[in-house]
Amino acid sequence: MKIVVIGSTGQLGTDLMKVLKNEHETIGLTHQNIEVTDYTSCQILKKHHPDVIINTAAFHKTDQCEEEPLKTFAVNAIGAKNIVTISKEIEATTIFISTDYVFDGSKTEPYTEDDIPNPINTYGISKLAGELFAKQNSKHYIIRVASLFGAAGASGKGGNFIETMMTKAKKNEPISVVDDMWMSPTYTRDTATTIKKIIDAKLPFGIYHATNQGYCTWFQFAQEIFKITNLNPTLIPIKTNQLQMKAKRPKFSALKSVKLPKYGIKMRNWKEALYDYLIEKGHIRPQ
Repeated sequence: MKIVVIGSTGQLGTDLMKVLKNEHETIGLTHQNIEVTDYTSCQILKKHHPDVIINTAAFHKTDQCEEEPLKTFAVNAIGAKNIVTISKEIEATTIFISTDYVFDGSKTEPYTEDDIPNPINTYGISKLAGELFAKQNSKHYIIRVASLFGAAGASGKGGNFIETMMTKAKKNEPISVVDDMWMSPTYTRDTATTIKKIIDAKLPFGIYHATNQGYCTWFQFAQEIFKITNLNPTLIPIKTNQLQMKAKRPKFSALKSVKLPKYGIKMRNWKEALYDYLIEKGHIRPQ
């Protein structure tokens, strides 16, 4: 199968390239090759004529999204529309990467594929618009992910939460982390592997949640990082409202899949995934 990965050097894109290339003809497109907001630029997809187009391109600096709604919608919604329009023309399957932020956080147990989205910030609204555009291609997968960490780091954010925690700990800085926001920490390698399984098994088109199992607060996530790495920084729990963030965040946005297990696809617990990530990055040695 010929697969194009848009955003191939990003955190998820890098792992998608790694897991797909052995069994599929995989073409990576970076921001230098394609500008998803520009329909003319997207014509490059016709040259490659892939069977599957995976769109990982996103503007995801959540607070900045509040200040730049036009840019946010240009990338996350219009970009999705451009990719879908061309996908339909060349009869390719579209895979759109979405987010836990399409939910409002009012639930107290993980959101499933059957829950109705109700985003509360510009980023979430733009990604839901992207999902709706993705659905215009009958051959579509919408893959919702959350709180990603991967070896490549997030291009827009510079690294990821784990690397930030490690850097601060090594400098002996006191670290404040919110303890009232729950999410599903997810290793991009595991998500990439799951996406490959979905493609290979030709699962029914639709929405799938591809996050590691379990959930925690960001504070608990930090605690686990330091437990595994044997670091002991001063870790201070704080409340979200102390951070003065521009964008409202869902208080509880953990995800779980009720659909993937039906096809024998099960993602492991986030703690196991974190352990493997820390080995991959050289923070710890395998036991």
